[in-house]
Amino acid sequence: MSNAIPSRVGQSNVSGDALALFLKVFAGEVMAAFEEMNMALPMFVQRNISSGKSAQFPVTWKATAAYHTPGNEIMGQQIKHAEKVINIDGLLLSDAFIASIDEAMNHYEVRSIYTKEMGYALANQADKNVLQLAVLAARASATITGGSGGTALTQAGYDTTADTLAQGVYDAAQTLDEKFVPDFGDRTAFMRPKHYNLLVQSTKSINRDWNEPGGSNGAFSTGKVMRVANVVIKKTMHLPNSVISALPGANNTYEGDFSNVCAVIVHKMAVGTVKLLDMALENQYDIRRQGTLFVAKYAMGHGILRPECAVELKKA
Repeated sequence: MSNAIPSRVGQSNVSGDALALFLKVFAGEVMAAFEEMNMALPMFVQRNISSGKSAQFPVTWKATAAYHTPGNEIMGQQIKHAEKVINIDGLLLSDAFIASIDEAMNHYEVRSIYTKEMGYALANQADKNVLQLAVLAARASATITGGSGGTALTQAGYDTTADTLAQGVYDAAQTLDEKFVPDFGDRTAFMRPKHYNLLVQSTKSINRDWNEPGGSNGAFSTGKVMRVANVVIKKTMHLPNSVISALPGANNTYEGDFSNVCAVIVHKMAVGTVKLLDMALENQYDIRRQGTLFVAKYAMGHGILRPECAVELKKA
């Protein structure tokens, strides 16, 4: 008996791949880039302005007290004043152009995916700028003459030893205390995943016998640690760990050598942000180019306010 000669309906011109003409089933899922964790910007001081190229942040120092001698005239005292000026950086943009013909042919919607990714790109850059400044604040001199500057603590073990890193957070908290930086739950430690996961392995961080009664400060099973020395611990990929050069269009200083940074511990007053134009999205159909241009943008700037509010932990 002879074999049948089938007509392969998926074959093009009776040759080649027998499945070539069959439809490809759309899975319904688009493999977009993962959202990065943006957390630094809300942890610092922010100010909005309606016009201008910069904003002034007045800084005052402490008053003194002395016993009064009967009969002496009370003349008052001089309290030191200074200021910090934060400039607005150039307009930061993220853009995409979608041709109408491509959009018509495509079998899934891409506009929301593209605009979301553009928003992520802007947010990521803001987080990076703020955390670079947090480290630079720890290296900066005092704003007011006679005041306190930032602090850099150096130990090789910060990079390799869990208990040493945990002790570093305690030492940073003590440093902030000694500089009269308030401790009302608004101190934060930022670490890259390597050092965050190292800290979780310290029993000084998560031992339940040392933690608040009835509370949980994390565990080996969850790989999380919430606080050390009343400092909130945050994991981020945006803490710098390399040499970073100046960005074209930046009107504030964000660059430096961050190769040895393991963590930065800050109070919210360490860094300030000034917003002229908050994040916005524009889109416009271009008849000459037969497509739609999408632009996400913001105009803001970041600067050091009070260096005494920042402590850097770095490896030797």
